[in-house]
Amino acid sequence: MRGVVTAIGLFAIWEGFVRFTELPVYLLPPPSVVVDLLWRRADLLAIHAFWTGLEIVLGLLLGLALGIAIAIGMAASTEVRRWTLPVVIVSQAIPVIAIAPLLIVWLGYGLASKVVMAVLIIFFPVASAFFDGLRQTDPGWLDLAHTMGAPRRAILLRIRLPAALPALATGARVAAAVAPIGAIIGEWVGASAGLGYLMTQQLARGQTPLAFAALFILCLLGLTVYFTIDRLARRLVPWIHPTGDRP
Repeated sequence: MRGVVTAIGLFAIWEGFVRFTELPVYLLPPPSVVVDLLWRRADLLAIHAFWTGLEIVLGLLLGLALGIAIAIGMAASTEVRRWTLPVVIVSQAIPVIAIAPLLIVWLGYGLASKVVMAVLIIFFPVASAFFDGLRQTDPGWLDLAHTMGAPRRAILLRIRLPAALPALATGARVAAAVAPIGAIIGEWVGASAGLGYLMTQQLARGQTPLAFAALFILCLLGLTVYFTIDRLARRLVPWIHPTGDRP
């Protein structure tokens, strides 16, 4: 409820500012105009939201899988870490916006280029957080396992992986927060559908209110993905969030 009250207050300030300064609608539309378009153009917004949402979900799932696989590989083998870690770092050193045009050329204007763009942004926080969690396993647990003669595979699967789940949950939350970025960047560079494509198209025509409506839907998609991942993390790893720490 606090979030709802805050949002209503911000929208009221926004509406009052636009009305008081008499700004043109094409520069900054008031929330009342945006809400009206959300109702009247719901069919158009729903079509483009479907494609953007599909890109975000597929990118998130594949990014999580890739990040988890890379983290486990680097934790399980020193040789894998030596060969993989530089590639992972280089993949993040190159700005994603610079790769987007190449992905459009290689994969086309369809779904694939947007999903790959999202994966490139998502997998790094997952791999980084999960790998740190695997490396920071309680030394006492590892010493006890070695004393009892546990093989490396059993130590990884039964001790290090469960101990690193809180770190994985943190990485998954970060990935959920940045998941829309890859999809939207890909749609800005080149697409035939999606909220990013709709925003670019409408801004070029001077239809700023509809672009704001698409941005509002994008925010809702991002919040939905984030809180879904957060809820799953609370259920799958309940010891991360003691009841007393919840707001």
